[in-house]
Amino acid sequence: MRQTLFQEKYPIYTIEISRSETTYTSVDEILGFFKEKIDAHPVVAYIGIFDHYAHTASLKDGVISADVKDAKNILFCFGKELPSPAVLSVRPRSIGVAELEDSFVITFLEAPNPAANEAMETWAKAVMNRK
Repeated sequence: MRQTLFQEKYPIYTIEISRSETTYTSVDEILGFFKEKIDAHPVVAYIGIFDHYAHTASLKDGVISADVKDAKNILFCFGKELPSPAVLSVRPRSIGVAELEDSFVITFLEAPNPAANEAMETWAKAVMNRK
């Protein structure tokens, strides 16, 4: 799992998993796995799925890289505290899953909560261990 700055300001985590490293065959299967993890977590609330690929494809001027075959986000919230209105700016969370020809790319924005980062990183890495 790599930690980088996207567009020189957004701290993100990224893992690319080749098809040979997992038994999952689609974005929807991976999102189903994440949904199971979210539902099993005592604090996390599931919100929904956003089909980024379909949305972008539907736009008159939408642009999708030729490498991307599918792309969706699963949305959820780790929020067990609401200490100030400012915390709303960093919630809810999402994990993006993109399907490429020979791999899946899983990404998420770094959360201010270390436990949330740890959970999301563990879930993402577990996709690779499903062989």
